[in-house]
Amino acid sequence: MIQADLMTSMLCGSHYLDDIRPHPLIAALPDVIHLPAQIGGESRLQSIVDLLGDGMGDRATGSSAAVPALLDLLLLYIVRTWYRGQAEQGRGGWAAALRDPAISTALGLIQSSPATPWTAAGLAAEAGLSRATFAQRFTDLVGSPPLTYLTWWRMTQAGRLLTRDDQPLSAIARQVGYQSAFAFSKAFKREFAVSPTAYRQRQGDATRMVTA
Repeated sequence: MIQADLMTSMLCGSHYLDDIRPHPLIAALPDVIHLPAQIGGESRLQSIVDLLGDGMGDRATGSSAAVPALLDLLLLYIVRTWYRGQAEQGRGGWAAALRDPAISTALGLIQSSPATPWTAAGLAAEAGLSRATFAQRFTDLVGSPPLTYLTWWRMTQAGRLLTRDDQPLSAIARQVGYQSAFAFSKAFKREFAVSPTAYRQRQGDATRMVTA
């Protein structure tokens, strides 16, 4: 009997996420995700792991840029695979929302086009449902009414824009669906309890303290 030497390789990495306003999709994840071999062996997920393994030891030009991109993809596929498994087990919440064609369509529209003047009726039409059916299903699966989630997403994006660069408030307002800086500032303060200007200053101070 020939006994082969077996070697286990462990691939470790870290991913830093914005914890100021984590997306409900991320906040709902458990502390530990375990993907059994038959699930974790999903071809695209396995391909990313293989590419990461190769890239970690590769000093060729471009490897340093490829690894972070692959880590982003790995996180995406881990989360997607886990949520798909939850939906297949009949779990509700975001797992079911992502599997529901109508609700996932509405979520995609909100997240990709926050500047669009969406209404509940307009989103329902895009989702192919009546307004009442859409509003009830969206609330049941996502955990908040469509326009409440729309506002949350707009303000989350606004917060990121405020800390990313020094665009004027009027420009940020238009990017997140508000026609004036005044209307945007009012909505932002209602969400964050501080004005956009104060928020930008506070986040800038926090960043300088971390990097000092």
